[in-house]
Amino acid sequence: MSHARNTGPMQASPRCGARTRSSGHCRAPALLGKTRCRMHGGTAGSGAPFGNRNALKHGFFTSEAVDERRHIHALLDRAERLLLELK
Repeated sequence: MSHARNTGPMQASPRCGARTRSSGHCRAPALLGKTRCRMHGGTAGSGAPFGNRNALKHGFFTSEAVDERRHIHALLDRAERLLLELK
């Protein structure tokens, strides 16, 4: 390369504290203000914020919703059979 690389700040950044399977440390830089990298998360102070809206349940698979869909499908099947008999 024809230009000098300035990798000093990245090399000096704190590293993730997670252990690898070979009992070494993860060499990825830790996130700003956290002790783990973006791949390891998991320690106190990292992860999703409290009240995470992504974790809310939508109710599509509740027993009431499943029963309602079964009832509607049964009604539609009966209606289709009735229409076929009338032809």
